[in-house]
Amino acid sequence: MADASERISQLKIDRSAPPPAQRNWVLPAIAAAIVVIAAGWWLFFRSGATAVPVETDVARRPPSMAAANSVLDAAGYVVARRQATVSSKVTGKVVEVLVEEGMRVEKDQVVARLDDTTQQAQLSLAMAQVQSSRAALDEIEAQLRIARLDRDRQRNLAARNVTSAANLDTAEATYDQLAARLETGRDNVTVAERNVALAEDSLSNMTIKAPFAGMVVSKNAQPGEMISPISAGGGFTRTGICTIIDTDSLEIEVDVNEAYIQRVKAGQPVSAILDAYPDWRIPAEVIAIVPTADRQKATVKVRIGLRERDDRVLRDMGVKVAFLGAEAPADATKVSQGVLIAGESLRSDASGDFVWLVRADAVEKQYVEISGQRDRPQVLVVNGLTVGDTIVRSSAAPLTAGRSIKTK
Repeated sequence: MADASERISQLKIDRSAPPPAQRNWVLPAIAAAIVVIAAGWWLFFRSGATAVPVETDVARRPPSMAAANSVLDAAGYVVARRQATVSSKVTGKVVEVLVEEGMRVEKDQVVARLDDTTQQAQLSLAMAQVQSSRAALDEIEAQLRIARLDRDRQRNLAARNVTSAANLDTAEATYDQLAARLETGRDNVTVAERNVALAEDSLSNMTIKAPFAGMVVSKNAQPGEMISPISAGGGFTRTGICTIIDTDSLEIEVDVNEAYIQRVKAGQPVSAILDAYPDWRIPAEVIAIVPTADRQKATVKVRIGLRERDDRVLRDMGVKVAFLGAEAPADATKVSQGVLIAGESLRSDASGDFVWLVRADAVEKQYVEISGQRDRPQVLVVNGLTVGDTIVRSSAAPLTAGRSIKTK
């Protein structure tokens, strides 16, 4: 027990001893905490948690001078101004089709033949009637010559009081009767000849010819099928043999928003690009503005004529056109200076037009100089950007210089 008491007494604090020197560690700890918090906050922002979602675009080199001088862009299709579905005038059975898709035909070239057995028989009958009418006419003419001689003889005898008046009257009446029959016979011959012409026309209708020179784009009937100028017999009767288009009449039709139709006028130069040949620019011009609007689409149809004819231009091809300004370039294929950007990427303030240029994961304001109108889908920037620069097209929130962004 004594040992335990001594040990307990040793546990007492000796307050007579001097206190140890206190260390100055509070300020360094606070500074370290601030550094850690700042670094975490910086990493938090750099991680994109508060970055503004944006949609970006790339500055591209314009393909030609036409892009720089365009006052309006539109899209449409190639159409044939002159086309026809070739059919027959009468109902008949097809016995021969002489064309295929892609074949060129000339005017009045035979494209198909129908069964003409009945028409051949009608023509033979009409020609026989003509022969019969002419034979009857020859007989009447012979009888009339005899009647004329008899009448003249009776007139001479009556002048010498050798014959009676009754004989003279009979001769006169016979002559007049045969003369009337002669006129009727001539009319019968004319009617018979016209029947022949009608039968020949019916026979010619069995041979179907091309109405104009052009290209066959569809073949609609086969030998053995029935064809009719009107829909008859349900789906078993065709209404056309083939469809022909005049390739020289190909033109472009586009629908222009009525809000921009004032930028288009007849004779205005146009640069056209087929979707199938994006590197081929076709010179064209406005033929006419159709004087009516589509109230549902709020558009006006514009007809555009091609200045160059080429076999690569096909009906119903998609095409994009650029309506050129008054100072259209002489060479629309020449590469222009500057870059093209989306019109919605362009912004402006008191200092001028600018875009948000993407640098790493942040944006900076870049002032630019443009050429042409600002309210177009594509704007030509002549100063301030280079080909390949990434710019902000749209953002989910307002941007400021140095603001972090992330691509949608």
